[in-house]
Amino acid sequence: MSQLAFIVFQDNDNARYLVEAMAEDNPHAEVQYHPAMIRIQAEKRLVINRATVEEKIGREWDVQEMLLDVISIGGNVDEDDDHFILEWKN
Repeated sequence: MSQLAFIVFQDNDNARYLVEAMAEDNPHAEVQYHPAMIRIQAEKRLVINRATVEEKIGREWDVQEMLLDVISIGGNVDEDDDHFILEWKN
């Protein structure tokens, strides 16, 4: 059975940078655009790297800033100062 890790953001300027960074760090991920939201999903694991987001937005970024734009997540969370990972472990 498929286990998709996913995150859904509000479709706003902040989230667009996050989606761009996630697409770079997760080339296997599928990005779906819906009215007012963006869903990113991948088999078993997704990662958001602080360094990649900082490249995209051109400033320092705290991983927890992302939570202001999150609508929903699917997967177990592993978070620290440098990354936010969603994954399903066997």
